[in-house]
Amino acid sequence: MDRQAWAAGVGKGSARGRIAAPLVVAAVLLAGCSSPQSGGAGWTAQAGPSTSAPAGGTDGAVPSSGAPASGSPPAAASPAATAATWKTFSDPARTVSFDLPQDWVAQSVQPDAGTLPGALKFDVKKPDGTFMAALRTGLPPSSADCPDGSRRPYTVISSVPADMAAGQAAGTIPPRVVFRVIQGYRFFGSYGLTNVVGGADNQACVLRNILRGPEGKGDVSFGDVVDLRAFAPDEKVAPAKAFDTLGDAAAYAGDGADFANVQRMLMSLEIKN
Repeated sequence: MDRQAWAAGVGKGSARGRIAAPLVVAAVLLAGCSSPQSGGAGWTAQAGPSTSAPAGGTDGAVPSSGAPASGSPPAAASPAATAATWKTFSDPARTVSFDLPQDWVAQSVQPDAGTLPGALKFDVKKPDGTFMAALRTGLPPSSADCPDGSRRPYTVISSVPADMAAGQAAGTIPPRVVFRVIQGYRFFGSYGLTNVVGGADNQACVLRNILRGPEGKGDVSFGDVVDLRAFAPDEKVAPAKAFDTLGDAAAYAGDGADFANVQRMLMSLEIKN
């Protein structure tokens, strides 16, 4: 699994990404990343190459046997429309960039407390102010205790390879854009980029939407929340999602234009050293 530590570069919405999830959710990925960009032909579900992963889970990567990973509902593919015109956002220092729909807004905000020096944070919203995702850099590494009795079942609803030359240290998987659901009093869902598996045997206390970075550089998160867990009834869930059934969660990923747009946006991320 070891590769060069944290190289900069993410495929910018390239149609090379192929769905390799147990539940394959079709999305539209438009070729090219110049600003602005016009809509084009979409792509549909297809099997991806076999991928090795840490013991206990793949979070959507196809196991070496070619069989679907456990913990996901049956495959179902349906097309989803995306925004017709796209633009490219970059911070002033051009250390990060990503594509987003022409009418969405990326806004610089104060990084979270405890982040490393030089950390960045950008919120992405729709024109009506609806929060869609946040890009965070310089996150300190973290690991929380997860006793067996506290683990909850989770399901990988969608998992798409991200064309990223990110370092693959021990315990990581090739980067993917995932939509995962953890079971509590409802099914709580979240999307984001990750190169870490949620937990062994599709059981976890927390699902982390992070790209684990090299020593001293911090982690990166690009998604709706950094950590997804089973919320208590009196806790605020948003911007994570809540569903009554796994079928509802699958419908959100399979039929929703918002998810298709977010998926393409997340896959376009570039990080420069």
